[in-house]
Amino acid sequence: MADLSEAQTSRKSSTSSAGSVDPYSVAQIYYGPDRDVSTQHGRLARTRTMSTVNTRSSTRDIPDLQPVPRRRASQDEQLMPRKFLIDVDSTLKSLLESEDTDGNMQITIEDLGPKVLQLGTANSNGFHKYDVRGTYMLSNLLQELTVAKEYGRKSIILDEQRLNENPVHRLSRLIRTQFWDSLTRRIDAALLEIVAVDPKNRSEDQSPRIYVPYGETEQFEYYTKAGQKIADFGLKVEYLPQTITAEWMKSVNSKPGLLALAMDHVFDEFTGQPTLRGKPFVVPGGRFNELYGWDSYMMSLGLIVDNRPELAKGMVENFIFEIKHYGKILNANRSYYLLRTQPPFLTDMALRVYDKIQHEPGALDFLKEAIKAAIKEYLEVWMSAPRLDTVSGLSRYRPDGIGIPPETEPSHFEHILEPYATKHGISLSEFQTRYNDGVIKEPELDEYFLHDRAVRESGHDTSYRLEKRCANLATVDLNSLLYKYEVDISRTIRRKFGDRLVMDDGRVENSAAWDRRARRRKILIDQYLWNEKAGMYFDYDTVLQTQSDYESATTFWTMWAGVASPKQAARLVADAIPKFEEFGGLVSGTEKSRGEVGLDRPNRQWDYPYGWAPQQILAWGGLIRYGYEEDASRLIYRWLYMITKAFVDFNGIVVEKYDVTRPVDPHRVDAEYGNQGADFKGVAKEGFGWVNASYNYGLTQISSHAKRALGALTPPGLFYASYSAYI
Repeated sequence: MADLSEAQTSRKSSTSSAGSVDPYSVAQIYYGPDRDVSTQHGRLARTRTMSTVNTRSSTRDIPDLQPVPRRRASQDEQLMPRKFLIDVDSTLKSLLESEDTDGNMQITIEDLGPKVLQLGTANSNGFHKYDVRGTYMLSNLLQELTVAKEYGRKSIILDEQRLNENPVHRLSRLIRTQFWDSLTRRIDAALLEIVAVDPKNRSEDQSPRIYVPYGETEQFEYYTKAGQKIADFGLKVEYLPQTITAEWMKSVNSKPGLLALAMDHVFDEFTGQPTLRGKPFVVPGGRFNELYGWDSYMMSLGLIVDNRPELAKGMVENFIFEIKHYGKILNANRSYYLLRTQPPFLTDMALRVYDKIQHEPGALDFLKEAIKAAIKEYLEVWMSAPRLDTVSGLSRYRPDGIGIPPETEPSHFEHILEPYATKHGISLSEFQTRYNDGVIKEPELDEYFLHDRAVRESGHDTSYRLEKRCANLATVDLNSLLYKYEVDISRTIRRKFGDRLVMDDGRVENSAAWDRRARRRKILIDQYLWNEKAGMYFDYDTVLQTQSDYESATTFWTMWAGVASPKQAARLVADAIPKFEEFGGLVSGTEKSRGEVGLDRPNRQWDYPYGWAPQQILAWGGLIRYGYEEDASRLIYRWLYMITKAFVDFNGIVVEKYDVTRPVDPHRVDAEYGNQGADFKGVAKEGFGWVNASYNYGLTQISSHAKRALGALTPPGLFYASYSAYI
């Protein structure tokens, strides 16, 4: 959504010496005004026309007959890739009428059209026709025409290379040059009308609202003035209280708003006056239009490999701001998330950004502020009540809160609440109001929502692994991440800050204290979470004081964090991978652990048979860390193949999660929240944040041979069978 800078624009297009535009340029360039067919800039380099006069004939050996001169001929020699001259509106209409037989404004393998459309070549001024065939080329044509129409183009010259582009190259290119920009936001005057939109707001008050931290007068004044300049926008700017409590949170459920983030002091390019500019961040996509916690870490991996470290850095700086002003990295920067955090990844995220920018001015100061923020978060959030279990010494997802989470769909909790409404003899709506206000007391319901909020804080909402017990669980994922914090903080203090880091309150941190914390947590993880018989890690119920038996792919997070011993890692590879490996990669949990599902017990989206980008990415990293590159490569190939195949067969789709057991249509998900990223007309413009990242990050971890096989859509079984035979 953000405007392209000069540097971005130059990076996303190239021009030949003849002045022709790179056929893979971004839409702003390719369909921009300089490419208008009616202008001199849009003229074609015409293909060469060969003139021939053939006077030879088969009668040349018969002396009594004279040779008959052949007529002059013109023949188009295809010296360059084809270009098509297209009338956008008429071609789009014909394409949809012919090929989109189910009327969903997409062309997929499920449409029953002839799967062929004739286009006129540009060098013949549209006279000579060429057949464009197959779902992939026709869906690419639909996407290109949709974009061209949005840019106001009536006619275009379209390179065939944009239609038959290698699908791996096309998807990777779109992520790198278009999807990240479409998902980029800033909270300032330039994007207020976009970023303030909240699809999850179901309160009667739909006014756009920004909450500013207590005492941040400069931001308050900036947003007040910025809102006044937007006609009929009606932006409301309010201060947060100095101390944020569950009671205050409940009081503003009826007027949710955006939470302010970090800003830079800059000079207005038009007036030259000092002003503020929001630090950029990337949103996940779909209905998630905010800065999210662990989504941002996963997306940063893709941003860094795509040479966009400035976006990853901006998100780290926004997290530092959140820890300073809100006490934690928030689930997301909306008012209803103020008491809820997410899985902690700040240290690894900051270190990866630092590695990319370390030669830039201020890089070490950036790293210092990030590590100081991570220490504050670690001590005040994860090692304090209510999240710390003092008996086991392990940490839990356990946020505070009152009542029903307000950001859910209106019907989400109806099946839970209806029996209570019936019990009290009132309507469902009235019961919700009276329960939220504390007029009606229901301890069992309080317990249910305690765990529900914890599930949402864990990022794994929802799963039978965590349902009705999450706040009591010391999970393997959280404690692996905290071990990684301890190790990262220790090493960074020792290597970057001379083993002495002075905190804002004057306290001095050294590596030895953090080494001790890491050693202690490893001992506790081995004691409470490791199961020698099963050869994998499980969550620990701190109330029942027993180990859970739910088999979760989070067991591999221990390898990513480095807390598993080499022997434990070997057991995970031998015993755990076979439980989770499916056609399209790792499944979130085993079918055995999920149990039977049906009308009374529906699927949960973080259970079997669904796979998620974070589970794949962390498992890949863990396997590579311990030397199991072949296993990592195989799992990466499975995941990337599934995404690529769906992208080819279903009109360029990239979604939030996949059913990794379905080879044909893995984007079809029947869990409670459906799937984000599937609802588009003509062309997908964002993909989904962490899947985008997993794709381009995954491509950096496999061989060129595997990339070629992906481009040819070679199924995983066939590829690895032929690869093994070759080896």
